[in-house]
Amino acid sequence: MTPSSAIPSSGVVGEARAASLARFDVTLRVGCNLTYEATGPATLLLNLMPRSDGNHRVMVQALDLGANLPAQEFKDQHGNRIWRVQLAPGSHCFRHDAIVAVTSKPDNHGLPSPVPESPAEVPADLLRYTLPSRYCDSDKLAQFAWEKFGQVEHGLPRVTAISQWLHDNIEYRYGSGHPELSAWDVLQRGYGVCRDFAHLAVALNRTFNLPARYVTGHLPDIGWPDPDNHMDFHAYGEVYIGGHWFTTDARFHVPRIGRIKIACGLDAVNGAFSTIYGGAALTQFQVWAYQVARGTVGVGDPLDFSQRLDNRHEIHTEPAYSVR
Repeated sequence: MTPSSAIPSSGVVGEARAASLARFDVTLRVGCNLTYEATGPATLLLNLMPRSDGNHRVMVQALDLGANLPAQEFKDQHGNRIWRVQLAPGSHCFRHDAIVAVTSKPDNHGLPSPVPESPAEVPADLLRYTLPSRYCDSDKLAQFAWEKFGQVEHGLPRVTAISQWLHDNIEYRYGSGHPELSAWDVLQRGYGVCRDFAHLAVALNRTFNLPARYVTGHLPDIGWPDPDNHMDFHAYGEVYIGGHWFTTDARFHVPRIGRIKIACGLDAVNGAFSTIYGGAALTQFQVWAYQVARGTVGVGDPLDFSQRLDNRHEIHTEPAYSVR
């Protein structure tokens, strides 16, 4: 990765920028390596770069889009940053690497106790997140949802109850994912991966007219040791209540630290890290998301997991990043 590929930070939204910077006391390194083999001309959509978000700030990042491949950046209808790349026959390597500042506070920390809106009050541009979609087929789940959760208080208590039930009743099986499975399919078979947990949580919340969206990103193991040392993209959900998006992650059902949002949308169609048009296939895949000491690692440096400060119960914090 050449120095010219480094991208300046721009990760905190609007007026919240200065206030958010003051509480960022954890440093992460996140990224991925991807290799595609193309048998002929092909087009690749890549969705790899963190979104602007008040819960993190990208300090520096670099994106390598292969060797002189024609590429164009655009934002999709959900605000995700997409690169459209033209592939020639042969092998093509892509790499994203970033240093990101986050807070040591867990999911939903500091959000107010919400009062859910009625459909008449939901912002018009969010109504799409109340409707069934390809993988979040909430219309098929309505009867189950009302029988199981209809007596739970509407709003955040019901969101929590849905997450708890999924966590307790759907088995997590690493590597069991399949691109054709919808939320209804996963409920019938009773197991899945994080994508499947996210689809079910989103679909079930939509049955109660709560705007819910599918989210993908990085999730380091801060305060949460992973004996299998998985590093992969992670999927979860967000539910809109009382003017705020609340994180819901039935895979773990505990507040986690250090989520880095990459994409969001109706379901996995909008959250895919790549979409291929033509004759190409993914042949190599590596993802990293781990805590490092500030100033010890730069983008493009060799990966050295001996520098990890996460994957343990203790949470290592540093003085908060100063406002600049």
